[in-house]
Amino acid sequence: MDGANLDIQGHRGARGLRPENTLPSFEVALDLGVTTLELDLHLSADDRVVIWHDPVIDPAKCRLGAGAPAGLPDPETAEASELAIRSLTAEQLAGYSCDRNPDANRFPEQRSDPAALAGSSYGIITLTELFSFVEAYSNSELKTSDQRQGAAEVGFNIETKRVPASPGTIGDDFDGLNPGLFERRVADDVNGAGVGARVTVQSFDHRSLRAIHAYDPDLRLVALTGDPVRDPGQYADWGATVWSPRASTVTEAALQAAHAAGLLVIPWTVNDPDEMAALVSLGVDGLITDRPDLALSEP
Repeated sequence: MDGANLDIQGHRGARGLRPENTLPSFEVALDLGVTTLELDLHLSADDRVVIWHDPVIDPAKCRLGAGAPAGLPDPETAEASELAIRSLTAEQLAGYSCDRNPDANRFPEQRSDPAALAGSSYGIITLTELFSFVEAYSNSELKTSDQRQGAAEVGFNIETKRVPASPGTIGDDFDGLNPGLFERRVADDVNGAGVGARVTVQSFDHRSLRAIHAYDPDLRLVALTGDPVRDPGQYADWGATVWSPRASTVTEAALQAAHAAGLLVIPWTVNDPDEMAALVSLGVDGLITDRPDLALSEP
């Protein structure tokens, strides 16, 4: 793919190649040479920031893992309320093996075999565990010098999964204005790991981004959008540095307006090589993709 300075972000790691938001998925993305790992965040019952996209454990994606804690709700039989991320501790969440492919037609190349470093660790992990894993990767003799260097510099584009119409999705003290426990814990985990300069925080709930900014003005913000936007420059007005629109909504006029406002433009989620090439030709600054192997392949 042309564009030496493109930010190629592995969506949920490398979802097209390994089950999403798992250590093996992040490892494959690093192996391929992504510049950024894109991932999703929720809050566990014991107030830990954990990496998962959905508000609940989905049996199409997860099963009980070997050695799971006694009494852990079985995704095959439990009620949805018992499987809410917010209702389970980080230790309990780690007891699931999320190694299933929920859409084999969409992701025919996805496999769940062991990775070199992560092995078969397909459990739900905390944000701090990912930071530690990437650090270990950057020092692993199992990886090439280029791969180790890439991991030492890789970015983290982390999404707060707040839903304005469903405050129970996160389930904390957020009032829509002031930083909630979730925002505070996210920022504290980032700063505790010393990776703030490598992190962007994204969300469709722009209230969450404003709250992050109030708590830690140094963290860079990404405004996610799904519908067409005529004036993306508005996001720069409250502190965003990146606009990430749905790829199908990107127009030349909106792209130019965003760049004029000082925003980078990184669309989501682009898996078709022809669509990737068209967006790069239009002038985007990066791509969020389930198939970083295709985005990083030679033209």
